[in-house]
Amino acid sequence: MNLSYFIAKRISFKRTGGFTGTIHRIAVASIAIGLAILIISFMVLGGFQSVIADKVFSFTGHYQIHRFVLTKSLEESPTSKDSFFYTQYPESDYIRHVQAYANKPGLLKGDEEVEGVIMKGIGPDFDTLSFRSSMVKGRFIQFPETGAASNEIILSTKIANKLLLDVGDLITMYFVQEPPRFRRFEIVGLYETFLEDFDNKVILGDIQTIRVLNDWEENEVGGFEVFLKDPRQIDAHAMDLYDLIDYDLKLVKATDKYLQIFDWLELLNNNVYVFLGLILFVASFNMVSILFILIMERTQMIGILKALGAQNSQIRRIFIWNGLRIIGRGMLIGNLVGFSFGWIQEKTKIIHLDPENYYMDFVPIFWNWPVFMGLNVLILIISTAVLFIPSMIISNVNPIKSIRFD
Repeated sequence: MNLSYFIAKRISFKRTGGFTGTIHRIAVASIAIGLAILIISFMVLGGFQSVIADKVFSFTGHYQIHRFVLTKSLEESPTSKDSFFYTQYPESDYIRHVQAYANKPGLLKGDEEVEGVIMKGIGPDFDTLSFRSSMVKGRFIQFPETGAASNEIILSTKIANKLLLDVGDLITMYFVQEPPRFRRFEIVGLYETFLEDFDNKVILGDIQTIRVLNDWEENEVGGFEVFLKDPRQIDAHAMDLYDLIDYDLKLVKATDKYLQIFDWLELLNNNVYVFLGLILFVASFNMVSILFILIMERTQMIGILKALGAQNSQIRRIFIWNGLRIIGRGMLIGNLVGFSFGWIQEKTKIIHLDPENYYMDFVPIFWNWPVFMGLNVLILIISTAVLFIPSMIISNVNPIKSIRFD
């Protein structure tokens, strides 16, 4: 049996009471609390970033492709479904889905209020699965099989509340063009993303309505929204799409179009990294301090072992093994606490948020297992490395003086 490990077991945890046992428990608690907080922080940060990004992508796709225009007018120049990109994109294995869209500004007239909005025209190819999480009431638009324009629309809850509307109500929308036109729509659903860029101004309607209003051909659309199989590759595949699109079309990444949202999400990473550094520093400082205390308390034992012929390296390993047992037990408890919190929150959503400030009504959880494994490895390596700092003073312990040490 390894003598150093055997002695380390004898002087740790339940085998030792009083002051030493208390010190061990404090050390375990410091490791456990630090690791649990880090796991929960990365769970919540990842969940927050994932939910916000999914809300944006469900509305815009990962890329938008539309015709070049020289003005900032909300009116779009049409492009054709016969374009090279639309006919060739199925050969690109990194593309999950492409859907056509068109935008047209107008005014919604309620009984007492008028609201300026943008109708986003969509068709049967719209990715309803991605958008489903944002629907809070009603159903999705049903598109006529005859090719006629549907008179159904979906509003945000914010617009509906401003105009005192609900599912099943009829609303008139006026389109500013020459000559002016209007349409009567039925509200069949309400959505809510808590993102002002969408909730304040976007309604969903039939793209065929916009074609009729703009006198477009059946195969003409305002643009295309592209969804990737792996959203994390949005920057990597940008050049591939540039090579695929027609010369008169423009590619816009959703992360660039809504730069303020994604820059803000990126800034949140910096906060967590600072938090990670602080916790690692505190955990390392605690381990050094606690091992110093344990060495000082065991000065007589060190002197006796030296008098019996034990080498400095053997005695040093006793305290390193002791420290590793503390780290291991602390990491085990920390993982149990962190993962238990994540599982409970994911299943019950017991912790709620103010959606006006956080863009969601509950604390989200994201299970990023590579990150969790990395946190455990990082804490294990750093905490183990700092164990060698206090253990170095063992070589300076004088056996005669230490035996008489009180």
